[in-house]
Amino acid sequence: MSNIFDYPLSFSLVRDYVVFNFKRYYGEYIVIGRENIPENCPVIFAPNHINALMDAIAVHSVAPYHIPVIFLARADIFKNQTAAKILKFTKILPAFRMRDGIENLGKNNEVFEQCVEILHKNKALGIMPEGNQGEQRKLRPFVKGIFRIAFDAQQKNATQPNVKIVPVGIDYGDLAKFGKHIIINIGIPIEVSDYMTAYAENAVTTTNEIREKLKEDLNELSLNLATETHYDCFLKVTEVANTSFVENLHLPDKTFYRFVARQHIAKKLVQLEKSEPEKIKVLELLCLEYTELLKKIHLRNWVLEKKAESNATILVESFMLFSTFPVFLFGLLCNFLPFFLPVYIRKFVMKAQYEGFFSTLQFGIGIFTFPLFYLLQTILFCYVIATPWWAILLFFFLQYPFGKWALRWNSETKKFRAKVRYKNLTQKNSSVLIEAQKMRTQIIRIIS
Repeated sequence: MSNIFDYPLSFSLVRDYVVFNFKRYYGEYIVIGRENIPENCPVIFAPNHINALMDAIAVHSVAPYHIPVIFLARADIFKNQTAAKILKFTKILPAFRMRDGIENLGKNNEVFEQCVEILHKNKALGIMPEGNQGEQRKLRPFVKGIFRIAFDAQQKNATQPNVKIVPVGIDYGDLAKFGKHIIINIGIPIEVSDYMTAYAENAVTTTNEIREKLKEDLNELSLNLATETHYDCFLKVTEVANTSFVENLHLPDKTFYRFVARQHIAKKLVQLEKSEPEKIKVLELLCLEYTELLKKIHLRNWVLEKKAESNATILVESFMLFSTFPVFLFGLLCNFLPFFLPVYIRKFVMKAQYEGFFSTLQFGIGIFTFPLFYLLQTILFCYVIATPWWAILLFFFLQYPFGKWALRWNSETKKFRAKVRYKNLTQKNSSVLIEAQKMRTQIIRIIS
């Protein structure tokens, strides 16, 4: 009987295909700290959890090629026999919770023993320390299972390679939209052996210590808007003040450093909520009013960060968009069904309501529908237009990049229209725009 940590060719091929497409699902795939991933020793990857299976695939995408990562997932998704077989093939084990029935909690002992054996064989586990998923960009309370497994495995390993917990912070440009960024921020491993002496003396206290250590590390690696009552306000302020903090911190205007700036803003907000709660209340009111003003003038915050474009710049941008419209049209025609069918199925067939699962559904459907549609469209192209074999191959492989280019063109067109609208409102001295600019300045001043 095969072990779950075996690495058969079938799994290797599927993993390679999924990871290849995963990296292309995002407009920017950014990995920081890859050198922190240890090899030839038992590893527990511990990522924050806000985006369903995409979080697990993110870990797979950075893990050493020859080592499969075995994940734990909630037990209720194993109820369907077909789903259970797929999950077993993809090396996912069930974790039982109170809601699965108190009579099933004892089954965790068997699962945990299997996890300890996996680590004893110098393989890798993936365990979400929060235990569940949340859409909000903040860390939730950690469960004890990951630490129980780590300590049990270290005790069993004795003088063998030490068990290491690797914190992984994951940040998404958007939880649902295709083409945004993903940042996978890998921290320095936590040596479980460093806690073993203290664990032997007081298991509860030591478990709390290592839990706090992991939480501190993930706080430094992810965006943690740690508030119970002002989350929407915190989220809005990180958006509004982002560019200002990038400039004040003298950081390059790149995706990762904008993420770093948002982390600084989040920490400042958490500090203000504790020391000067009245300022948070003011910020909340300002953010609500600012959001309403932007809705009235149909603009977004990023537009107000810049000066109105000159007529010459507007003219050049309009010419560039107009002249490249045929390329956009080709990309749209080749990709309308591949790009929008997964979204349609998610919305109207599966009727998914939980935003934290949107990307997983769309990506999962897309890895099947994209190659199918590209193949069918290539056959149609070959049938309608007599072309040499190299042109047919070229058509097949160019469909996807032209599709991504079409999405980029559409995004740039929306930005262009916003710039034109902003310029017109500026020229008219719009009172609503002026008020919005004042509020934006007030928000930045309070948080700076």
